[in-house]
Amino acid sequence: QVQLVESGGGLVQAEGSLRLSCTASGRTFSMNAMGWFRQAPGKEREFVTAITWSGGSTYYTDSVKGRFTISRDNDKNTVHLQMNSLKPEDTAVYYCAAARSLLRWRYGTPNTYDYWGQGTQVTVSS
Repeated sequence: QVQLVESGGGLVQAEGSLRLSCTASGRTFSMNAMGWFRQAPGKEREFVTAITWSGGSTYYTDSVKGRFTISRDNDKNTVHLQMNSLKPEDTAVYYCAAARSLLRWRYGTPNTYDYWGQGTQVTVSS
């Protein structure tokens, strides 16, 4: 099992920045990719960004390209999400997720991830 704990959410004004972190514990050697999803009230969970654990390949949804950056710290089993130029529409609960198998992993598909964090609230005021 892998446990994921997110941190760094909060309230920020539009055009501000936040940095989310997701720290993994447990059988972390089984992880091959990690991603961030978000869910706003009344909406479905949507893909934000993902990174492969070994090669560091990154993927972003179009709405965050150029504003968000995902990175990993292999030594600390931690993934960071730097969010700049935040917009009110970025308001959501942000979830970290980890995938075991790259063979079945599709970075934008939630059910190809095996472990999920509890989520952290990000609120962007206008």
